[in-house]
Amino acid sequence: MKKHAFVTAVLLLFTTSVWAVPTSKTCLDTLERFRKLEETNSFLDQAVGYAILPTIGKGGIVVGGAYGEGCVFKDGARTGAVKMGQATIGLQFGGQAYSQLIIFKSQDAYDAFTSGSFEFGADASAVALTYGAQASAGTKGASASANEKSGGAQWYRGMAVFTLAKGGLMYEASIGGQKFEFLPGE
Repeated sequence: MKKHAFVTAVLLLFTTSVWAVPTSKTCLDTLERFRKLEETNSFLDQAVGYAILPTIGKGGIVVGGAYGEGCVFKDGARTGAVKMGQATIGLQFGGQAYSQLIIFKSQDAYDAFTSGSFEFGADASAVALTYGAQASAGTKGASASANEKSGGAQWYRGMAVFTLAKGGLMYEASIGGQKFEFLPGE
């Protein structure tokens, strides 16, 4: 029974709205940090839109969760807000904060993401970038210096996902199971 109470507490912590939706300026400032890393630019150049989550908090000890809020843009204009929640179970320990950029290559990808509720499946992966440091690592195992293009980025269902660590340490790297709720016009 105690285990279920702990799981419920963790899920409530990471799936309730405790933060205000970031402003467009906060989201665009985060986009500029991603643009300083060469890996993202070729994907952004092909994009019809993108979602930016300036801060996602993630933590867990065997059972964990993550939560973040951000902005969605299409053709350079903000079209709404997005909330992300994730519950995880398995080998994990620690906590971290990171930024996430989801790039939409096509109108179909943008429409799928903004249709209301969207979820990355277990086969989805992100490229983890390190800002202002020598190493970057992807969940596919690719690594390179932050000033060079690492080979791990790829399109997944018309989307490319990048994360940028802000702080903390956590033994686990996955975006599978992330659930997104699009809020038009916010």
